[in-house]
Amino acid sequence: MPPILPATLAQADPDPSPLNAAGAGADALAGRAADTLFVALDGLRRGDLEAAWPLVTGFLVPAGVAVALLVGGAVLAKVASGFVAKAARRARIEETLVRFAAKLVFYAVFLLGVLTALGYAGIPMTSFAAMIAAAGFAIGLALSGTLQNFAAGVMLLVFRPFKVGDVVSAAGLTAKVDAIELFTTTFDTFDNRRILVPNGEIYGAKIENVTFHEHRRVEVPVGVAYDADLDRTREVLNAAADSLAADRVDGEGRGHQVFLDGLGDSAVAWKVRFWTEKSRYWPVHEALTRAVKTHLDAAGLAIPFPQMDVRVIRPRGEAPGGAAD
Repeated sequence: MPPILPATLAQADPDPSPLNAAGAGADALAGRAADTLFVALDGLRRGDLEAAWPLVTGFLVPAGVAVALLVGGAVLAKVASGFVAKAARRARIEETLVRFAAKLVFYAVFLLGVLTALGYAGIPMTSFAAMIAAAGFAIGLALSGTLQNFAAGVMLLVFRPFKVGDVVSAAGLTAKVDAIELFTTTFDTFDNRRILVPNGEIYGAKIENVTFHEHRRVEVPVGVAYDADLDRTREVLNAAADSLAADRVDGEGRGHQVFLDGLGDSAVAWKVRFWTEKSRYWPVHEALTRAVKTHLDAAGLAIPFPQMDVRVIRPRGEAPGGAAD
């Protein structure tokens, strides 16, 4: 009885797209494997052990090597991602970026192992590469806004203009940073609201880190009456600042300053500048404002305010009640 051999027909695909080309390669590989399997089984049925050898050399060995490449790729990907994570943590890179970089390395190395295994198995890699490129282009177009936020998130994590816990003015709000993720940054406002802002809105605009430095300068403007003695006014304002010496940061370019700022419409303008710890900014701002007011009051120095004098001009001969004489 003649051997039973299946007929495998390879037809040209009219659609030359990468997906169809990859599918055609997989179909061809499956067809060759089926041919080899049928030949081996038919030979064993006839008692021809040598007929099974093509099954070993043409199918089992390549399949075993491909599986070994997949397993080796997974192990190598795990090792590489762990190495990258350790190196990034030693460099004190943001933890969110560390995890992302480790995952990126893992999937990149594992994908390389998959492609190597498929290539060894006989599937044409050109078609798969074209298919991956086409899919990446389509995904990029569909997620352009998301990718912009992702890129901005990477830049924020790499350059670190602010960190978790900082008070930042960005994207039209001033709030405390609670978390920095790859796509969004989470803020907690001072009235206890939580706001998630896309990273693209933050990195593409002005960023003010209010609490970046350890020290901040409190500034209290005040107007004093024109008839007040300038030297006496300066002495009183210095005494007001000295009353908060426990909260003052002294040193070069620090301490406090009292200076004449200008001549206003109804008052002589002064400013009191006072350096303090950033965590004490608002309490010191209130305390200094209070000290300035109380010291000026105690010294008898008036703080003028706009006033309006109203004069009623009556026609000649009109009595105060509105009736004519």
